[in-house]
Amino acid sequence: MNPDIIQANWTRLRGPMQENWSKLTAADLAPREGDHNYLVDRLQARYGWQKDKAEQECSMFEQHMQGAMKRQHAA
Repeated sequence: MNPDIIQANWTRLRGPMQENWSKLTAADLAPREGDHNYLVDRLQARYGWQKDKAEQECSMFEQHMQGAMKRQHAA
């Protein structure tokens, strides 16, 4: 999944993001639009991770969600 897909599906992905990272608050995910960089920034702020760790977490989430979205479209 590329960052454009996160941005295009931000509203739809808020629930799964909060389930995956429980320290993210509703306010963190409240903006009408977000993107990969915004999510990385919020993960760093909430979890105290270095940028590379937050990037890794975000990328793993993106890959997981890309697979889930493909499965939904195939069904």
